[in-house]
Amino acid sequence: MSEETRIVDLEAVPENGSYRFTAEDPFANETELILVSCDEDPGVRAWINTCPHESQRLDTGDGAAVRDDAIVCPRHGSHFDACSGECDDGPAAGTTLPGVDLAVEDGAVHLADDRYAFLREGGIEDEDGPGSTSHVSF
Repeated sequence: MSEETRIVDLEAVPENGSYRFTAEDPFANETELILVSCDEDPGVRAWINTCPHESQRLDTGDGAAVRDDAIVCPRHGSHFDACSGECDDGPAAGTTLPGVDLAVEDGAVHLADDRYAFLREGGIEDEDGPGSTSHVSF
């Protein structure tokens, strides 16, 4: 894998949280993505940082809430399996987070999806902030 596809060291992906980064599609559109730990190989998954139920970021800058191997939507509390992206409860039940292909090599996570090019760690700078505020507290 090349340095231009390298996102971060695998050990930097939090056990209960997420690592947020920005990628670009072939049309120069920036997309926020998150890395989350997963018990299945290669030990990490990448998801687009948006709940499919509403345009709500899962990670607004402090890491996504991860409970019992599930990513929790901060707006309505739907739980998405960290490994499969599937949701079976809450308003997002029956949906799946859009995934992004990764590879882990020599302890580093690399973007292996031809649809995206890694730009930088962190999110897209929005003047208006997230699409909604959280209604769920932990």
